[in-house]
Amino acid sequence: MVLRNGLAGLVLTLAALLLGAPAAQAAGCSDDHVQIRGTFGQASFAVEIADTDGERALGLMNRPSMPRFAGMLFVWPTPQHAVFWMENTLIPLDMLFIDAQGVVRTIHENAVPMDRTPIDGGEGIQYVLEINGGMAHRLGLVPGAELRHPAIPQGSAVWPCSE
Repeated sequence: MVLRNGLAGLVLTLAALLLGAPAAQAAGCSDDHVQIRGTFGQASFAVEIADTDGERALGLMNRPSMPRFAGMLFVWPTPQHAVFWMENTLIPLDMLFIDAQGVVRTIHENAVPMDRTPIDGGEGIQYVLEINGGMAHRLGLVPGAELRHPAIPQGSAVWPCSE
């Protein structure tokens, strides 16, 4: 079982590289990349940071496309109840709702463009990673995956930048 999961992770990591994902190790721990790891292996996304009220309100609205391994990381100063919607968002998105330690708690896949229906990520969310719709499924991302980024306080992060 361990060998099979390890091999599956290696295969998915190699597949991500072939599909154009930068290697998690190559990206390092930097403001413009997030790394995510889990039972699937690891992946890296080039991200824009939305850490002000204005940036969070605008998000990825009015964009006709986004590169395959790109996204936006929403950052709040403290954990909160996170609810999103897709008004004026032109592309389908997967939303990963992440707690203060960098653990993915909820994933909403393929949010419908232009839909005003609230997407409830739950309580205790401090970060939300938006990526292209369908990417979470393609990579095998599930709740419990761990995110690494300098915005997560390193003393409490489950996957600190120092590793």
